[in-house]
Amino acid sequence: VQLQASGGGSVQAGGSLRLSCAASGGTFRGYAMGWFRQAPGKERELVSAISWSGTRLRYAESAKGRFTISRDNRNNTVYLQMNILKPEDTAVYYCAADRENWVSATIDEYDYWGQGTLVTVSS
Repeated sequence: VQLQASGGGSVQAGGSLRLSCAASGGTFRGYAMGWFRQAPGKERELVSAISWSGTRLRYAESAKGRFTISRDNRNNTVYLQMNILKPEDTAVYYCAADRENWVSATIDEYDYWGQGTLVTVSS
């Protein structure tokens, strides 16, 4: 499975971005998907995750109320709608796939990773 993240860019604080992650090269069926981010000098952290069915969701505290994760299994795509962006959201955002469908916050649980897309939020 190859994952291709897109949708990053530069926005002002309070703005919105929608990230997309398209899966290809293999079956996507049954996988949980996660969005992680890594800011300069910081560890990679989970932003949000979603189960294959979309019924189980996980959000970082910093993302709750502002970000929404969703998926379109027919088109093998996962989205992260980010609203009310803050400068502290600035990071490279990565999508990842978990074959076990655990909706985990743990990096090691994820089997496939995309290349990352940069989000820059200016004040």
